[in-house]
Amino acid sequence: MEGFFRLISYFQTQSEPAYCGLASLSVVLNALEIDPRRKWKGPWRWFDESMLDCCEPLDKVKAEGITFGKVACLAHCAGAKVEAFHTNQSTIGHFRDHVIKCTSTEDCHLIASYHRKPFKQTGSGHFSPIGGYHAGSDMALILDVARFKYPPHWVPLTLLWEAMDTIDEATGCPRGFMLLSRLQKASSLLYTLSCRHESWVSMAKYLTDDVPILLKSEGLHTVPEVLNVIFKSLPTNAGDFIKWVAEVRRQEEDEPRLSMEEKERLAVKEEVLQQVHETELFKFVSDFLLSARSCCANLLSSRDKDLLPEIAATVCCQGAALLSGDLGASESFCCSETCIKCLRANGDAPMTVVSGTVVSNGNKQGVDMLIPVSPGNSKSCCSFSHNNCVVMHPTINDVFTVLLLALPPQTWIGIKDDRLLAEIHGLVSIENLPDVLEQEVLHLQRQLHFLKEMQR
Repeated sequence: MEGFFRLISYFQTQSEPAYCGLASLSVVLNALEIDPRRKWKGPWRWFDESMLDCCEPLDKVKAEGITFGKVACLAHCAGAKVEAFHTNQSTIGHFRDHVIKCTSTEDCHLIASYHRKPFKQTGSGHFSPIGGYHAGSDMALILDVARFKYPPHWVPLTLLWEAMDTIDEATGCPRGFMLLSRLQKASSLLYTLSCRHESWVSMAKYLTDDVPILLKSEGLHTVPEVLNVIFKSLPTNAGDFIKWVAEVRRQEEDEPRLSMEEKERLAVKEEVLQQVHETELFKFVSDFLLSARSCCANLLSSRDKDLLPEIAATVCCQGAALLSGDLGASESFCCSETCIKCLRANGDAPMTVVSGTVVSNGNKQGVDMLIPVSPGNSKSCCSFSHNNCVVMHPTINDVFTVLLLALPPQTWIGIKDDRLLAEIHGLVSIENLPDVLEQEVLHLQRQLHFLKEMQR
């Protein structure tokens, strides 16, 4: 029962009938004291169901629920270390060992995905954390997040396994369990892979399975030829697979300033962005995208999507919906205007912020979007003039540069030209990257490996 008191301190009731996965995840993430890296309300950072939106739109979860794989993906995106097992990937003996391990510590917690029917309960598929284990009777304590239906209750572990060993009709896969703990290293601050759009399945498969075969089958002699092979066959909406993270906050009524914490996060993001731009691979990607727009339609449905005003308008609307506690209604928000301004933190150098005025049902709300910028050049897909210098926020150029850096090392071994293979290895090697960028790439590599495993 060592993990019980930590979980019960953060135990909550799911706010919607289909939010059991989100509520279970909120409980465990807060119990692990993982920082959501954005504010919940006021100055507090706290996981709430409304914040778990990156892998599945909340309105869709509200209507249809959420699958086992998407909950695991959400946990990973939120900064947890996740080990997920369908019942066909484990045994009841291994499950019992994991239950004992997780209930005997405050550092790891287990969420079970099961069907209620074996318990003779009403309802169907459900998620809940496991709060304890009694060895003498071989029973597990389910902290049911549907507290309006059932209080915490003990069930025989064999019966819980039977309830997990059922098929989820939405995916055709067995249910299962996942172990959540804190990552020893900080997760990414600027870039993240997204499984919010269903295209992530084809994109993850393409990058890990198809690209190595394509590179092996082609007679390639130059880096642009390699990029052409990779980019020309990208799945539809490939640009939705990797995102840069924008931080949104309410505008302050008094003189707007950045807190030191916000300033430090922005500074790290700008450091990562600058380091990406200084890589040789970034130069190759930028030159290629400029010269081969016709073959890159899958990177962007339109060039305008990479322009800061359009990004700002969209993100400010989503941010306003999030801050209002109703992200599912983000389409009802309209961003009437955006502007670029500088904010200072305790007299330090100014940081760039995009401010937007968002209108919904006649009510106006001011929203700030904190974005990283770095010195740019004329080759940038998107740049804007500010204080007589050219600055650049994350664009498709560096987003795909980082994605290429995150591909598994074995991706390139099929290239037949030894000179080209050596050049590619030099471009994509992370060994010589600065520490901050290296950690960013390693995080994406872990995400890509995790998403590939989720397809099995």
